[in-house]
Amino acid sequence: MNALRRNLPLIVLMSPAVLVLGVLALYPMARVMIDSFFDVDFASGRRIFTGFANYRAVIADSAFGTSFFNTLQFMIVASLAEVLLGLGFALLFARSFPGRKIALPLAVLPMMLSTLVCSAIWRNWLNYSGFLNALLTTIGVEPVQWLSDPHLALWSLMLVDVWQWTPMAFLVILAGLQSIAPEILEAARTDGASEWQCLRHITLPLVAPHIMLALLLRSIDTFKLFDKVYALTGGGPGNATQTLSTYIYDTGFRFFNVGPASAASVLMLVTCAVLVSGYIWKSAVKRGR
Repeated sequence: MNALRRNLPLIVLMSPAVLVLGVLALYPMARVMIDSFFDVDFASGRRIFTGFANYRAVIADSAFGTSFFNTLQFMIVASLAEVLLGLGFALLFARSFPGRKIALPLAVLPMMLSTLVCSAIWRNWLNYSGFLNALLTTIGVEPVQWLSDPHLALWSLMLVDVWQWTPMAFLVILAGLQSIAPEILEAARTDGASEWQCLRHITLPLVAPHIMLALLLRSIDTFKLFDKVYALTGGGPGNATQTLSTYIYDTGFRFFNVGPASAASVLMLVTCAVLVSGYIWKSAVKRGR
């Protein structure tokens, strides 16, 4: 009872957040997990238990396999590109140079725009008669069907995502670089270490947790990609840009197959949890040393 009285202010302060989390996150998650084992018809209210039939149907669906592969490809390529470019920009902006105060806000500007605004800009640029093809024409290259070619459409979406979210990785890594004590690098240079040796043996190991954090955040965000696909290609041409999120949306809200859509959502959640657990396990091991 005394413990309850001591913790009562904490409980009162946390209860609204817990309530919001339960209503907006935990309940929908539990409902989706339950629906994944049923054949659900919202129109008639019919619910028939089917066990793992929805999971078998989803796994056997070639469209799900395509969307899963597209999602993994997008996540790996876009996340790595954003983190590597972010690292390069962070190393550049960690130093003082003329115009840095002006260049820094411009460098993070794409991240401040909403995804629909970014998509509208890039839809114009990627149009057959748009900016990129006009640029290619000036150097003697034939125009490209950026969003209509099945072999290029997914890569075009990656380009848009890299343009918008590289600044986020850049800011995370820049914060890590600026947390390194200057005395460490000065001592290394005094001992005769070159700039490359300082980067390889001091800067990169110290900023590695920030790089991993940026990679984790971008991996999770790219894994649940929906808005850019919906705004730019709608999953086409064919299934060339179909992702797990758009597959779930089409299955559940266009074709009203709630059970298979719920099963696909659970599979997506499990995959994402595996990615996060790997980072958490690695962080826990480091703290335990």
